Amino acid sequence: MAAHRIRRNALNMGEVQGQGYIGQALGVADVLAVVYADQLRHRPEDPHWPDRDRFLLSIGHYAIALYAALAEAGIIPVEELDTYGSDDSRLPMSGMASYTPGMEISGGSLGHGLAVATGMALGLRHQGNPARVFNLLSDGELDEGSTWEAALQCAHHRLDNVTAIVDVNALQADGPTAGVLRTEPVTAKWQAFGWKARRVDGNDIPALVAAFDELREHRGTPSVLICDTRIGRGVPLLESREKAHFMRVAEHEWQIARDQLEEGLNR
Repeated sequence: MAAHRIRRNALNMGEVQGQGYIGQALGVADVLAVVYADQLRHRPEDPHWPDRDRFLLSIGHYAIALYAALAEAGIIPVEELDTYGSDDSRLPMSGMASYTPGMEISGGSLGHGLAVATGMALGLRHQGNPARVFNLLSDGELDEGSTWEAALQCAHHRLDNVTAIVDVNALQADGPTAGVLRTEPVTAKWQAFGWKARRVDGNDIPALVAAFDELREHRGTPSVLICDTRIGRGVPLLESREKAHFMRVAEHEWQIARDQLEEGLNR
């Protein structure tokens, strides 16, 4: 149900602007539901609690998905989602740490999140703080050399308090990932860089829980969970969109999308 509510809230936010990265939000909702409901240590009433686990969103344009998850987790009010992307809102279309409770870093150009996660995890270790650092990346972000430099550093320092999560939806702004820059075999690459790597269906909640639990127990190296997701998951109307990286959705289609989401839940 948490993933369903994240999807529903993402659709409602998307309707405010009439467009956006709604396909990614629907695709990654199951991952975020498991992270916030099952994995992340946090205090909704105190987003700056020093011992909290950190969740870093490298991919700032996925902010619509994270806002829905933060509302589900009780960190921001559900009612505030109606302000998404509006002037003076705490919920800009690209994630900004200075605006939004629970947003640990600002997103923009891809390729910075894992480097920040590495430095943050190293600092937590020096402080003796048991907090863990999660970093959500996209498969398109694996095109960036800085991501792999950070992966080397993280493995070099044996930062087992880091869990990277790669959303593999096979689509980038310029087209299918395989056509822009082939990154497969993704799992083998992370393993070669010294990481404990697992790959799962990112829309299968029991599989996600089992994989996260396994990685949580792992020691000695950083971990990465590679999640194969489907753009627009749960809404057939949007799953079949040809240009799905940044969707423009007609005014009458938002209610159709919500109806399809509800129908899927009741099947």
